[in-house]
Amino acid sequence: MSEVKFGTGGWRAVIGDGFTRENIMKLARAVADKMKEEGVADRPVVLGYDRRFLSKEAMQWCGTVLASEGIKALLINKACPTPLVMFYVLHHDLPYGMMITASHNPAIYNGIKVFTAGGRDADEETTRELERRIKENDEAGIVPAAMEYEDARGEGLIEEILPINEYIDSILSEINVDAIRNAGLSVVIDPMYGVSETAIKTILITARCEVETIHGQHDTLFGGKLPAPNENAMRYIAQYVTDYHHDIGIATDGDADRIGVVDDQGRYLSPNDIMMLLYYYLVKYKGKHGPVVRNLCTTHMLDRIAADYGEKCYEVPVGFKWVSSKMTETDALLGGESSGGMSVRGHVHGKDGIYAAALLVEMLAVTGRKISQIYEEILNEYGRIVMVEHNYRFRAAMKPEYTKIIMEDRKVPELPFEIDHISYMDGCKVYFANGGWVSVRFSGTEPLLRIFCEMPDKESAEKVCSIYSSFLGLDSAQSAE
Repeated sequence: MSEVKFGTGGWRAVIGDGFTRENIMKLARAVADKMKEEGVADRPVVLGYDRRFLSKEAMQWCGTVLASEGIKALLINKACPTPLVMFYVLHHDLPYGMMITASHNPAIYNGIKVFTAGGRDADEETTRELERRIKENDEAGIVPAAMEYEDARGEGLIEEILPINEYIDSILSEINVDAIRNAGLSVVIDPMYGVSETAIKTILITARCEVETIHGQHDTLFGGKLPAPNENAMRYIAQYVTDYHHDIGIATDGDADRIGVVDDQGRYLSPNDIMMLLYYYLVKYKGKHGPVVRNLCTTHMLDRIAADYGEKCYEVPVGFKWVSSKMTETDALLGGESSGGMSVRGHVHGKDGIYAAALLVEMLAVTGRKISQIYEEILNEYGRIVMVEHNYRFRAAMKPEYTKIIMEDRKVPELPFEIDHISYMDGCKVYFANGGWVSVRFSGTEPLLRIFCEMPDKESAEKVCSIYSSFLGLDSAQSAE
């Protein structure tokens, strides 16, 4: 059986292989052991779940293990967004929270995200500690105990809660509802069969937007596609926006911590574009101050905007725990990743696609401009750069070979642009003298090797990616675009 191993976005595994009742209970027991050692076992743990297969059952299994260890479990009794769990941990001063989700992974996966005090993604030290405790318990022959669910409820060790209104009200209090009410905006949302519809729709209707929903029903197979708001998956909503003259189209991934957008012209805006828009809006139109944090595979356009306003852009490894930590350290205004997650100062300390959606709608209302117009304004002011990404699946046996080439021997191919410097903070990132860059790293959640490149034009970016993939012998590997 597969072990419990945390990646950049929590623990994820194939259902019935690694994601089993036994492993789920082992992780819950490890959390309980850690809480006892830290002296916080007298405080409850909040748990939520998304619409994936076995998510609700997994949440209940975790709850019964915690209850058997004398720790109260607060179970959100309806499928909910991941940011709701982060919000609850933060605003109720809890030591831990757990969310049953595999985010944007294929439907055969499920997993668990662990949050620590302040509603933050568990850092690497915490996840390694949980892995160690699971291993030690296995070696000692300790089998996690579990109370009967109804017995735990009867003794008050499990309590079912539904805090969605508290979370929604929090977002409504943070955005300019009056401006939105006066704008008469029309929005189409695509939850991708996930859990965002109730929250986003309630927020926007409260602000008097006209709202339509597509793909809102419950489907554990996510319509046969990845529940990820990428360009390919958003072709339908793009057509919908133009056909019915909506002002914006907004999609979220399966657990609603990531966002995708199409503008009023039906043009897909990448997560890089969204972060660029939001940071620009916050510093220029709202007069906010503060640095921005991005991971090393995210657009350097953020660096240009920050520099123009006398701010700094900080670069961190992939994984939102790094973004969140650096945001706290630097009091950053915004932080995010090119995979679609972003956070804004003053809200939760993690990714929230629902809050980002509300803020984008506020941007349209406050500026009185189309999103396509604001986007062009930014490009005219800071120039145009293009990012491309290629993902390659590989056999597990090949990983040591790729690791040796990239991280041990530190070999790079002959590239047709002058190199400024190279970083090995997370995989290999080559910085070019013209401001472009290429990054090669392993995915932290799937068996993929990812190549990102950002250059002044698409042709140059594709050329660099092609050279690098050929150098690593990936041309014969299975593409996972």
